Amino acid sequence: MLNSPEKRLALQAYERILELIQGAELKPGELINERRMAETLSMSRTPVRDALLILEGEGLLIRQGRVLQVKQLRLEDFMDALQVRLLLEPAVARLAAGRVSQDDIAAIRAQLEDLLASNAADRAKVRDVDELLHGKISDAADNPQLSQIILTLRRQTQMFDLRSIPERLEDTCNEHIAILDAVASGDGEAAAAAMTAHLDGVRDSIIKRLTRT
Repeated sequence: MLNSPEKRLALQAYERILELIQGAELKPGELINERRMAETLSMSRTPVRDALLILEGEGLLIRQGRVLQVKQLRLEDFMDALQVRLLLEPAVARLAAGRVSQDDIAAIRAQLEDLLASNAADRAKVRDVDELLHGKISDAADNPQLSQIILTLRRQTQMFDLRSIPERLEDTCNEHIAILDAVASGDGEAAAAAMTAHLDGVRDSIIKRLTRT
């Protein structure tokens, strides 16, 4: 088992490699060389190796023999992961209703309102507030195993995020605000319904985009 310093280094490496994948600096299909990645991150190979194993476990990297490769996510993979999210995340939102602090609610709302006011799909900012909102809701449900499952599924669907569909910015922000309002009110059914509406909106927008003629 990793001791605390090793674990911290592995998590740092994980976050930095994840940013490279989400920012498309590591592209789908690209092979990962452990030694070169360690040099890029200015880290030793041990935490990088541990980070790559985590990303492989989350399905963002796949193994080709002895080599890891950034997974090329198919639309079918996205839809499968989103279907599971639709089963789980509304239930988590229901559990979280009334359990997220008002300070956290206000902080997330302020970030969403800033994004709406800017009317610009800054991918990093959108991802950060998305992580914050979904993370706070998962944490409030007080089920670490369920939170980890949802996090893994969300990682797998982020390939089809606002970088590909910037027209979703306003809808996404408004849907997130509706989730916040329901969670803040303590209304579990409303929170579940708002989460369902948000995930349905993501799914429908991608289908619409891909079926345009």
